[in-house]
Amino acid sequence: MPAQQHSDPFEDRVAAELRDVGGRFSTDPHALTAAGLSRGRRLRLRRRAAVVGGAASLALVGVGGALLLPGDGSDPQKSSVASTPSASSSVPPVSDQELISTLEELLGHGKFTEQSGTGTSAKWGPAAQLVWDDGNGGSAVSVSLRRVTPGSEQARAVTECPDKALTPYDSCKTSRLDNGSLLTVFQGFVYADKREDTKRWTADLVTPKGEHVSVSEFNAEAEKGAPTTRPEPPLNAQQLKELVSAPQWLSVIAAIPSEPGSGAEPEETLPVTDIRKTLVDLLPDGLDPVSRGGDESGWGYVVVDDGKGKSMVEINVQPNMGDLIGESFFEGAKEVGDGTMLVTREDAGDKDVSGAVRWTVDTIRTDGLRVVVSALNAGGPHDSPSRAKPALTMEQLEKIALSPKWR
Repeated sequence: MPAQQHSDPFEDRVAAELRDVGGRFSTDPHALTAAGLSRGRRLRLRRRAAVVGGAASLALVGVGGALLLPGDGSDPQKSSVASTPSASSSVPPVSDQELISTLEELLGHGKFTEQSGTGTSAKWGPAAQLVWDDGNGGSAVSVSLRRVTPGSEQARAVTECPDKALTPYDSCKTSRLDNGSLLTVFQGFVYADKREDTKRWTADLVTPKGEHVSVSEFNAEAEKGAPTTRPEPPLNAQQLKELVSAPQWLSVIAAIPSEPGSGAEPEETLPVTDIRKTLVDLLPDGLDPVSRGGDESGWGYVVVDDGKGKSMVEINVQPNMGDLIGESFFEGAKEVGDGTMLVTREDAGDKDVSGAVRWTVDTIRTDGLRVVVSALNAGGPHDSPSRAKPALTMEQLEKIALSPKWR
């Protein structure tokens, strides 16, 4: 990606929605394998990659809770949403330029280039992005705004720190603010294996009403493919907190049109504790878990070690997935016993780790229950291989996937 072409958060949102359809990443079989295994994991990672981002210089909270930033970046000729009325059903739409202007005013000073955005009337919701140079190097900065259903899996996913076994990072902290909002500040890298020096720092805020504000910043002018311009992104954790909690963003969310049935619907999933316990119960003798993890979306993992090296075993259990049987990535599937369709795959994982070997068994039962189990020849998707092959054979993986215990 050219240095001036930063990632488009709106295209990323479209891609994210498409990935939700049937738990698929794309039409690539290997990518689909990863998608089937990591729906819950993907939700967490998606919140880190949905927007390119950044923030501002030292932030101070002024009278009335307005966010004040040093510098003379205010421009009386610019239209922003700083004075937008309080949330109500009659709040007027906010344009892309108004949202961009608000972001610039909150950043307060410096040089702004590469601005783009979408307003509240856009199908994928309001967002703004730009390249901001505060005098110490350009940074890709963005904000993305939406509503989520309070207490839903979606709301939890954006306010939970990712599993370090899957997403190594420098720091991640979740806290509850005085108004009941949940705030997560994440400091990590664009690439977990640090193949590039580009850092991604984000802040996600979810209010008790389900208003979700996401801000991101990088120490480069683009998420990927651009040289770093500074050792770290412009804002530290406290400054990210102050930017993401600016009241102007809630005024924008209030202007997003409501759609019938747009809230996140409860999903039928097996509790993560049951997922892991069942997986451990089905492991072959001699494979003792050394660590485990997962989330409430029906996804979990254990890392086993048979004395020959660590091997990560992932499981994903999803109901109501029968419509996937006719998809291209299920071509070559065989019918086993009670009508269950089963397909096996071998690939090198989805993190471009040299020497990685992953074996996967993907099954769909006649009632639509999908069980995907995979084994890797390493202790985690970003780790270097610790053995030549995964600890479980393909036959052992099939036995786990076809177990009646998943019902």
